[in-house]
This record gives sequence, structure tokens and C-alpha cells, in this order.
Amino acid sequence: MKMLRALRFVLCLCLWLAAAGCATFGPVPKHGALHVVGSQIVDASGKPLQLRGMSLFWSQWTSFYTADTVDQLADDWHAGLVRAALGIENDGYLEKPAENEAKVLAVVDRAIERGLYVIIDWHDHHAAEHQAAAIEFFTRMAERYAAFPHVIFEIWNEPLAVSWESVKAYAKPVIAAIRGTGAKNLILVGTPNWSQDVDAAAASPLEGETDVAYVLHFYAATHSQWLRDRATAALKSGLPLFVSEWGTCEATGDGALSESETRAWLDMLAKNQISWANWALNNKAEACSALTPEASTPGPWGPASLTPSGSLVKALIP
Repeated sequence: MKMLRALRFVLCLCLWLAAAGCATFGPVPKHGALHVVGSQIVDASGKPLQLRGMSLFWSQWTSFYTADTVDQLADDWHAGLVRAALGIENDGYLEKPAENEAKVLAVVDRAIERGLYVIIDWHDHHAAEHQAAAIEFFTRMAERYAAFPHVIFEIWNEPLAVSWESVKAYAKPVIAAIRGTGAKNLILVGTPNWSQDVDAAAASPLEGETDVAYVLHFYAATHSQWLRDRATAALKSGLPLFVSEWGTCEATGDGALSESETRAWLDMLAKNQISWANWALNNKAEACSALTPEASTPGPWGPASLTPSGSLVKALIP
């Protein structure tokens, strides 16, 4: 088994070196593997690094999981990060594993070719009920991508009204499965209450784990200074944060946009070098979609294809 894993690692490394040769403009050739040092996510040289980019919508409900999407995020949006949100329930991975996994792999493989960082997100609100499936999935993903510093594993995007101890009980075996393959990729762990209770994680972080960061989500028209204060306190206590999802609008994904709160949040994230992915690169008719319903999957997406949220966020990524 150890020899097989070593051979897989060598094969993946050769593929990454080949991909790196054509990934001239992406951030990965420049910054390399991500690590956690204290409350900071740093690059291979030890310097704090803030990534900015877009999250795709639930995999089962969108057609934007394509190489063309990744290319446009790289070339036109100048994104350094893309998040592939693997939907788990409701026609997602549990019911249609091959279809949804293929979508995610198409995005991940193209992101690697383009030198972008990419999050494989277990997009689930009830992940504790699906732990065995998550372990099996992330074991395979880790074996496939262990040699690729591009890949980040987000093992539970948004726990709901569950205790932090329950999240830890889910997370530790999943992390152990990833690390058991030899993968040292950055791992993201969601926090209770829609990934807002980072204070609970700060009070009792996962012990004995390296290169693990904790997820904070916000929607600017709903979550304001009180949540920024909570996040700042968690940072001061030494908790590394990663905003793998945020919106310009209300927490429903719809409603009014708040440009002032969006800018307040992004100023805070920039000050603390906290990476982020905006929700969502999609054309659903709702406020937090970056694209209008008329926007085509291949693109290109000119100004007329962008929603007010998409126009605002695109200007804030570079």
C-alpha cells in the first residue's frame, strides 16, 4: 500500500510539473504550497497570502463547471482562486455521484492547468450524517491531488445548529483520511451556525492538526460589525480563518445588496490577509448571482452579462 501511494504521488508530481510549465500567469507557480502559521495562511516562502476569487454554485444546479469558466475567471476576472461546490443532497453527490464528481474534476483539473488555487468543497449542511461518504470521497481526492499545491479541501462548508464538538467529531476522521494518503494540502473546516461561530472554534481548536484553517461565511446585507468583531477576536486568539463563501446581499442569497458593508468586510479581510471566494459564479435569478439569467455558460461575459453584484465583485478581485 505504501509503495502504491508513493507511485501515485510521483505520477501526480510529474503531472503537476507538466501543468506548471503552461501555468504562466496563475498564482500557484509563484506562491506554491499553502501552510498555516499561527493565525496566518502563508505561501511556500512563509509570507502571508490573501487569495481572492469566486465560488461556483451547487454542482447539481448549474452548468458552469467547465474549463471555459475557469479560463474566464483566470483571464478576464484575474481570480487566483475558484471554489467547486460539490452539492451532496438533493440530486447531488449522494444520489448522482459520477455526474457531480465529474463536474468538480473538470474545474479542478483546469484550475491546475491554469495555475489557480482551487477548493474542493463538500457543500453539505448535514455532513455529520454523511461522514462515511465524505471519508471515501476525500480519500480518493487526496490520492489524486496530493502532489498538487493548488488543491484545498473544504470538508464541511456550513454546519447548521450543531455543537462545535459535533463538528470536531466529524472532522477529525475526515482529516485523518486525507493525511493518511500523504496529502499535506490545506484543509478547511466549517464552523457552527452557517460557519459564523468562529468563536467556538477559537475556544477549542482541533488539536494535533497542521495546515488546517477554519471557515467564516458572511452575507454583507445581513452580517455586519458584530460578526467582524467576532472574527477579529478569533484571529487575535490565534485562529486561522478562510472566507470560502460570502455574498454582497442578504443571507438568503437574495434581497438588497450592501456595497458599504461589502467594502467594510473586504477592507477587514485585506488588512488581515484572509482569503475569500464570492458566492456565486452563476446565472440564477437572485441577487448574489454574479451573472444575469441571460448569461451563457461558455461566455464571454461582458458588462451586460453581469449583475450589480457581479460588477462590484469583479472590480474587487484583482
